[in-house]
Amino acid sequence: MTVASAGLHPDSGGPSARTAGAWPFVPHVRLFTERLVAAASLGAREEEVLAAVIELGFVYGSTRVGASAAWSPDAARVTRDFGAEARARQVLESFGPVELSVLDTHEAPLGCKAGYVVGIDADDAARCSFTASALPQLRKLGFSVELAPDYPWQVVASETAWYANVSATDPPPGDEKPDWFSLELGIELDGRKVNLLPALLDLIERGGGPDAFDTLVPCRGRPVAIPVDDNRFVLIPPERLRVLFKVLTDLYRFEGDGDAVKFTAMQAQALAELEGAFGGDHSPGELRWEGAQEVRDKGRAWSLRPRIDLEPPKGLQATLRSYQQEGLGWLQHIRNSDAGGILADDMGLGKTLQTIAHIAAEKEAGRLDLPAVVVTLTSLSGNWRREIEKFAPDLRVVVMHGPQRKSLRYLARRTDVVITTYPLLVRDADFYESTPFHMLILDEAQAIKNARSQAHQAVKTVNARHRLCLTGTPIENGLDELWAQFDFLMPGLLGSADWFKQKYVVPIEREGSRRRLEELRGQVSPFMLRRTKEQVATELPPKTEIVRPVELRGPQRDLYESIRLAAHAQVRQAISEKGFSASSFTILDALMKLRQVCCDPRLVPLESAQSVKNSAKFETLMELLEQQLPRGRRALVFSQFASMLNLIGQGLTQRDIRFVSLTGATPNRQKVVDAFEGRQVDVFLISLKAGGTGLNLTSADTVIHYDPWWNPAIQAQATDRAYRIGQTKPVFVYNLIAAGSVEERMLGLQRRKKALADGILGDTRAQGARLTLDDVNGLMAPLSDGDG
Repeated sequence: MTVASAGLHPDSGGPSARTAGAWPFVPHVRLFTERLVAAASLGAREEEVLAAVIELGFVYGSTRVGASAAWSPDAARVTRDFGAEARARQVLESFGPVELSVLDTHEAPLGCKAGYVVGIDADDAARCSFTASALPQLRKLGFSVELAPDYPWQVVASETAWYANVSATDPPPGDEKPDWFSLELGIELDGRKVNLLPALLDLIERGGGPDAFDTLVPCRGRPVAIPVDDNRFVLIPPERLRVLFKVLTDLYRFEGDGDAVKFTAMQAQALAELEGAFGGDHSPGELRWEGAQEVRDKGRAWSLRPRIDLEPPKGLQATLRSYQQEGLGWLQHIRNSDAGGILADDMGLGKTLQTIAHIAAEKEAGRLDLPAVVVTLTSLSGNWRREIEKFAPDLRVVVMHGPQRKSLRYLARRTDVVITTYPLLVRDADFYESTPFHMLILDEAQAIKNARSQAHQAVKTVNARHRLCLTGTPIENGLDELWAQFDFLMPGLLGSADWFKQKYVVPIEREGSRRRLEELRGQVSPFMLRRTKEQVATELPPKTEIVRPVELRGPQRDLYESIRLAAHAQVRQAISEKGFSASSFTILDALMKLRQVCCDPRLVPLESAQSVKNSAKFETLMELLEQQLPRGRRALVFSQFASMLNLIGQGLTQRDIRFVSLTGATPNRQKVVDAFEGRQVDVFLISLKAGGTGLNLTSADTVIHYDPWWNPAIQAQATDRAYRIGQTKPVFVYNLIAAGSVEERMLGLQRRKKALADGILGDTRAQGARLTLDDVNGLMAPLSDGDG
């Protein structure tokens, strides 16, 4: 309500702009409280309500008269302007108060029948909004305003200064992590500090925790009133309150006395968000900081954009692409900010090269005074050594491998880069814990996705200044894998495992909460860099994904149905007896048998399967290869079953098709890779586990997934052995699916898993979920003609 729209000139019959002093009297309002009783006509039991009452009067010279009755015996000598008084009433009523005399829900006590009331059912915020908004405008319109000393809905001035005090503190019981801090937040009033955290945290808890803002401020634009003392409130605008609630729920674990919030240095970015809610340090009514400047600086640094114009190190024997140059700048920014990070570029975009450039830049700047440790998969340690020697020959490298590793420890302490593997790191944990390192880099960091694994526990004990993860698949199956990686990188950033599950895993994976998905993405995005091939490698040729349904017929179809019926019965019994979570082994075993039938009955370890001689999918694969190879195409064939690869190899031999094979039992990986890349053979049979990562096979232009898996990230990694930088030919990817079977239904699960990862890594519209009982029943449903 503006002055112009609310004002009524006393000598006119309609609204117009008016100024103070234009009335033939001084309109006077007095605010006090009165207890009103529910009207007896409502038939309800008697209830009292504390109401904000406004008494309106008019001062003519030295005489005051009430709106409905005289205030003094001299009123009779006053010549009253009843028209102007009526218009003054209209001005007051335009701000929302209603006359007590017209209420039909409540009755005023005797002696208080005249006057106005501000919203019987209004909350503190509404009454405070009247005090903060209507009263100043009434004063501008020439009204005098009086508040009773005990009027309980008074509002402190909007320009009141806020303060935030950050101080070092002891960790909470049971937590041994250093660098804990406490945050106190409040306003400065009458020369003293008033801590508002207890009131804010109480409001959050009453509003349902992390969802408090949506509960307390549903689609409303007006401020929320926070009590300062017995009869004063501070009004907080909704957008500022939204940020306050987000920051406090990110930091607060609903433990302690509530006078201060404890947080670790790894959560310092929340302070930058808090600062942003107030817009600066020196504006009136904004935020003044006290104490622990270093942790606030850390939060600011994490919120800054990295430089992308850094020159690559002079000794780097490679020309970085523009996105790789940006990646180097981001890696340097993460290191300079004393944060951990995940370089999560799509497979094939050169994470290894960017990391080598980062290490070389550290050495060139003189910061690599201690070695960098690279932990990778056993099959990739040789590749890391070759890549470093190729791109950064000035870096000294020691590969910690073999039974004589202890003899290499002296050299390892004096080199630039130490390369080891996850199993060996576990065995040599004492060395890595006692030896200081400059940097710890986890390649294929999904290897530590299980927070209870030995590998995860071992990498956390390494004595390194800076930590970095490299993975194209930071989320394969669930959000707990992301938590595990940040538990290594920046312990405390995402809270405890239980808290993270309560705040993010359950709402996102089970309830599909898009808002929580966006919140989590905001939490981790400063510490994760993700680029896809579609975004940055525009020169890559097209990739065509083809789903090739295969119809199960005759004895193979009958075998599938007989195994399905028996397996589904076992699963239902196990779930009935032990519950869903405890039946995972039985469920996976049942699904495994069905998948084996789809691949080839010869895989099924049952006597009834041995009499089934034909496999529809095996025959389809052979036909596909016999069509493609004469056209000059070269194929990678992936399966999760090494025994299936053996059967495929036998079939290729019978057809005089040359091939090589890579499984976990292959003694010399590089030899078979060189044979394929050297075009000695045209088919490469690869087990998904052994060859899904770390291979560069760009001479292939056809990828065949013989059997699908419900983790789309694993299949994407395998596909990208061929579809990566260096590929010049169009790539065709075939997914062989037994129509209407468990395999076809797994495609739906793949889409959900991919959506979960996309939601964190890029697309905030995506949602995901874990395997449920309904999923299992759907997967084990009878064969159909195809689910599409």
